[in-house]
Amino acid sequence: MGVVTIALWVATALLAIAVVLGVIRVATATEPATRAVVGDLIFFSVLGMLAIQGFMHRSSVTVDLILIASILAILSTVSLARILTRGRR
Repeated sequence: MGVVTIALWVATALLAIAVVLGVIRVATATEPATRAVVGDLIFFSVLGMLAIQGFMHRSSVTVDLILIASILAILSTVSLARILTRGRR
């Protein structure tokens, strides 16, 4: 195993830890805004893990999947923020 492969596995492990801690925080959060932010953290951490695995397996389809999912996640974050603030800017 090369140094790059080890670094990618370490990055995947760190992102997996972020997902586990995020799920714990979602379970203990009381405010909807906190749950929304942590939900974004979980989603983008999973996307990061998907990107790393796609890089390791040299999959070009993964890049398209990540781009589409990122755009949808950003749009859903903005719309949820508008809902939580009741349209105020």
